[in-house]
Amino acid sequence: MKAIEVKGSIREKVGKKTAKQLREQELVPCVMYGKGKNVHFYTHKNSFKEIVYTPNAYLVDVDLDGQKHKAVLRDVQFHPVSDKIIHVDFYETDENSEVWMRVPVRIEGAAVGVLNGGRLVQKMRKLRVKAIPGNLPDEIVVDITPLEIGDSVKVKDLPYPAVNFLDPDNAVVVLVKSARGATLPEEIEALETEAAEAEVGEEGAEGEAPAEEAAESKE
Repeated sequence: MKAIEVKGSIREKVGKKTAKQLREQELVPCVMYGKGKNVHFYTHKNSFKEIVYTPNAYLVDVDLDGQKHKAVLRDVQFHPVSDKIIHVDFYETDENSEVWMRVPVRIEGAAVGVLNGGRLVQKMRKLRVKAIPGNLPDEIVVDITPLEIGDSVKVKDLPYPAVNFLDPDNAVVVLVKSARGATLPEEIEALETEAAEAEVGEEGAEGEAPAEEAAESKE
């Protein structure tokens, strides 16, 4: 998984008054936990442009006055009126310990069912996965090409053996629903059978003389 660097400085003082003073300078109070002692620091609000305001998932390299830490974003608090970021939580990781995070789902391919008039419905935009940082994927890719109307892809169907999915196995990620006027596969088969039978009937009729002509030939 790709990583983005965030540079910050250790907070010497904590508390509401200090946090307010930081926000007035467009700085965001943060805390990083995960290895026993919580680390309080601050960084500029622009540090979160590529982490918070994006559908992508990233690991975070936190540089605190030259001391580097590997982390993942855990929680972001926004101001209820201005919607500005007022506090951020990070979780420190290491390369040998599993960590969980939400990873975006990307759909690829053209479903057979959609081509037959069905409607594609994506139920889950992100999935919770757990793995060591080196095995965390940037995204979960779901190939919908073979899906017919009524088919779905569930969490248990996803081919990612190096990660553990924390969402329920039977949770539906994407499905193809029947739209009004859509033709189901069994209906297509029935129509093809009827057409074949009709064609055979027409061929048989061509080899028979009309009833009046048959009567005349007997006379």
